[in-house]
Amino acid sequence: MLDRNRILKDPEAAERAFRSRGLPVDMGALVELDAEWFGAVREWEALREKRNTLSSEIGLKKRRGEPTAEIEAQVRTVNEAIGAAEERKRDLEARREEVWLTLPNLPHDSVPVGADENENVELRRGGEPPVFSFPPKPHWEVGAGLGILDFDRAARMSGARFSLLSDAGARLERALIAFMLDCHTASRPDGSPSYRELSVPYLVLPESLRATGQLPKFREELFYVAADDLFLIPTAEVPVTNTLRGEIIEEEALPLKFCAYTACFRREAGAAGKDTRGLIRQHQFDKVELVWFSAPERSWDHLETLTADAAGILERLGLSYRVIALCTGDLGFSAAKTYDIEVWFPSQGRYREISSCSNFSDFQARRGQIRYRRSEDRKVQPLHTLNGSGLAIGRTLAALLENFQTEEGGVRIPEPLVPYMGGISYLDPRDAVPLSGASRSERPKANNVKDFSKG
Repeated sequence: MLDRNRILKDPEAAERAFRSRGLPVDMGALVELDAEWFGAVREWEALREKRNTLSSEIGLKKRRGEPTAEIEAQVRTVNEAIGAAEERKRDLEARREEVWLTLPNLPHDSVPVGADENENVELRRGGEPPVFSFPPKPHWEVGAGLGILDFDRAARMSGARFSLLSDAGARLERALIAFMLDCHTASRPDGSPSYRELSVPYLVLPESLRATGQLPKFREELFYVAADDLFLIPTAEVPVTNTLRGEIIEEEALPLKFCAYTACFRREAGAAGKDTRGLIRQHQFDKVELVWFSAPERSWDHLETLTADAAGILERLGLSYRVIALCTGDLGFSAAKTYDIEVWFPSQGRYREISSCSNFSDFQARRGQIRYRRSEDRKVQPLHTLNGSGLAIGRTLAALLENFQTEEGGVRIPEPLVPYMGGISYLDPRDAVPLSGASRSERPKANNVKDFSKG
C-alpha cells in the first residue's frame, strides 16, 4: 500500500512515476474519489454528533418532565440518515481501497527509467562462461541422458510444466537446498547476524497475499483451494514476510534477516508458450528465499548486501553470472528497486534470471501493518521489507547440468557440493538406471496433457 498522504500531497509527481512504469493513472479521478470518501466520512460523523446532541436534549427534557416526542421523531430521522450515510461511506471506502490496492509501488530515484526489459542496465559480471570443445546440450537432454530428469512421467501424473528428478538428480536437488541454507545461516566473518532459518506453511490466507502484493492484482497466477479459502504460496516471500504482520519491532532489533526453503506454486497464466521445455518455468519449483526487515534509512545499503548474498552462492559454485538493474518499466508490482541476478546457460548462449532481489520500501509494510519503534523519539512507523531468491533450486540445477557437462554426457559436481552428494564428484551416464525395467523406447507417453498456463 502506498503512503496516501505522500501521493495526495503531490499527485502530479505520482502520476509521472506511474507513467514511468508504463501505467497511466488518472490521478484526478483518484483525488476526487478520496475527497468524496472524506466528505462521506465527515457527513456520517456530523450526523452521529447531531444524534448525540438530540439524545442529550431528550435526557434533559425528561428530567424536567417536558415532552420529548418531537425530538424523538428527529432522532428517528437522523438514525435513518446515519444508516444511509454509513452505507455510502462503506461503499466509497470499498471502492477507494480497491483502487489503492491496484496501484504499484513508486520507483526509487536511483532506478533507471525505461519502457521494458530491453532498457535494463547491466551493472557487473562474475566469473567467466565455460568454453566447450563440443556443442553444449540443453539441461533437459543432459538430465535425460543421465537418467535423472524425466518430464514424461511427471506429465502423466500432473500435466505440463512439472518435472520428476530421480537418483542423483533428486540428491543434487537436496544437496543444493542444504548447501544454500547452510551458506546463509553460517556465522558471518564480519560479525553481522546471519539469516535465521524458518520452516513455513505452504498454504496461506488471502490477507497474507494482500500484504505482500500478490492480491488482488495477480489472482490468476495463484493456485486456490476454494473449500478452505487458502492459496498455495507462489514464493516463500509471502509466509516469511507475514511472519511479522501486525507487529511492532524495536529499532534495536533491526535488521531482521530470515531464510526459508519452500516449494513454490504458480499457474504461469501469462507465460503460455514460454520456456515450455526444461526446468526454467514450472508450475511447482523450489527456492531458498531471503527476507529482510530494515529501518528505512538503511534499507538501500541492505539491498546491496542481500544481492551479494544471493550472488555469493553462484560464486561458490563456480557459475558465471551478471547483475542487472531493472528499469522502471520492468519493475515488479511491489518493488521500489530490483536487481536481477542472471546465470549463464551455455546451450542458449545467454544469461537467464535466477534471482530477483528487491527493496519494497514501506509498500508491503503498510499493507501488512509491519512497523518499528524508533529509538530516538519512540515514534512508530512502517519499516522497509526486502527479499530475494538465494537461489531458485531448479534453475541452479539446470545451470549446473549445462555448465559442468562433459562431451561424454556426464556432469562434474562443483567441489562445495561434493560433501552434500556423499562424495560423488561426477555423474556418469553409464550409471543411469531406468526407474522401471522397460527401456526408454517402451515407456508410455503422456496423453491429453492439460497445460494450466493456458487458463
